[in-house]
Amino acid sequence: MNNFDWTQLINPEFYITLTIGGFQIGLYIVIFIVFAETGLFAGFFLPGDSLLFLAGIYSRDLIQNMVYIESDFINVFLLSLMVAISGIFGNMTGYWFGAKSGYYLFKKEDTFWFKKKYLLQSKDFFEKYGGKAIIYARFLPIFRTFAPIVAGIVSMDKKKFMFYNILSSFLWAFILIFSGHYLYGVFLKQGVDLKQHIEYIIIIIVIITTFPVLMKLLKKRPVDKIQ
Repeated sequence: MNNFDWTQLINPEFYITLTIGGFQIGLYIVIFIVFAETGLFAGFFLPGDSLLFLAGIYSRDLIQNMVYIESDFINVFLLSLMVAISGIFGNMTGYWFGAKSGYYLFKKEDTFWFKKKYLLQSKDFFEKYGGKAIIYARFLPIFRTFAPIVAGIVSMDKKKFMFYNILSSFLWAFILIFSGHYLYGVFLKQGVDLKQHIEYIIIIIVIITTFPVLMKLLKKRPVDKIQ
């Protein structure tokens, strides 16, 4: 922490490898960020997808700071399970907040932490895909944060919400973390250490996850101009 640079805050690797007083707290930071990004409307700027992919690469380091497990598969499985559970509780918090706040958020002025346009885009996205939006949104930045809040605002059936919430959280956590872990092993056998190319990994994941969002925004522009 002595050589801290503010630019590190946008680097997922910083959170995963964060050490305080000789104790690595990366696992707890990952779990908190997943909860914050899916449960707090201020979490839309947090590095969700790239964070989970990198967590898969560092899975052994993350888990073994809590308990020693020799099996690689169990390490990755346990990490994915904890992240999935955190995501479930995050969405539940977002749903509760949306249900309690009602349409107050639609009248709220923009702040550094809150952008109304993201909420409106998520509402359109939710109305188009219904319950499946909870699943799709898990893999899309911004929508991932606001989808459960919108679900609460529109009073989506709680049982239906929980079904999609649990399913989406497990899919998101297990796919990204297992992909990171096993792709790291595949590339390592080819003599390529992905830990030495973290910047490129982050850029690729950001492009992949934000492309659908950008396409949606671009498609809406002509309509907005006509109106």
